Amino acid sequence: MSMWVILPISLPVFTITGIWVVYALALYNQHVCPVENWLYNQSCEVTLSLQRGPVMCCTLDNVPLISKCGTLPPESCFFSLVCSTGSFMVMLIGLLHYGHVIEKHQNCVLNTAGLSTGWICAAGLIMVGNFQVDYAKVLHYVGAAVAFPTSMLFVCLQSGLTYRLAKTQGEHSMAHLRLGMSTLAFITLVLSGVFFVQESSVLQHASAILEWLFCIIIMLFFGTFAFEFRGVSGDTLLVLARGGRGFPGFSGTDNKADEAGGPSHHFQPDGIAI
Repeated sequence: MSMWVILPISLPVFTITGIWVVYALALYNQHVCPVENWLYNQSCEVTLSLQRGPVMCCTLDNVPLISKCGTLPPESCFFSLVCSTGSFMVMLIGLLHYGHVIEKHQNCVLNTAGLSTGWICAAGLIMVGNFQVDYAKVLHYVGAAVAFPTSMLFVCLQSGLTYRLAKTQGEHSMAHLRLGMSTLAFITLVLSGVFFVQESSVLQHASAILEWLFCIIIMLFFGTFAFEFRGVSGDTLLVLARGGRGFPGFSGTDNKADEAGGPSHHFQPDGIAI
């Protein structure tokens, strides 16, 4: 098994743990309300019995959205670190998966589109993490408008690519799993967006919880790439070094023909197949 398998496993472990640490710091410093609190005041003049702490007063400015948790220091420093590091890992995973598909199969439109959307998503995530919503609202929302839709498009493209390339029972099972995760991510993203623009404090709080669920699902989706990364090797890096072009002797089709004792035609098309 390739050591590269650690990379897609590390991404959800690092990012999910990181954003929960950010939330814990924001909650400790009373910068956001607890996720289990559904009661909000319009002002801090009235204390609600179900709200935590003698000082905490939950208003709509304290809804525990992920971005809101990472707005003020010291949690903003950790939030920027998590987003920047996570973006780099997303780009690396996308690139290695792109090369692995070419190595084992051949390039295709879905594979190229998956790489492109993954990198665009990473760029949006960097903006979200480094431009806090209370201090650079326009840039933050631009980053969010880039990161959320492209991450959704990324998981859809990768699900379709998995179905397209699936040959074994395990590969078909992985395709079903990714389709289910993509469907759940789409539902949470749409509901989160719809609830976010409402004036109701209950719906805005629900939007925050759905946003957390969406991000966790996306990170876990990246973790499923460990299935393919078991086969990532130096040959994958050679494919990437050649600019994503296949080369004789490293085609998955050729390897299967050799194992079957049949003729092997060492040819890998340089073009993109649909």
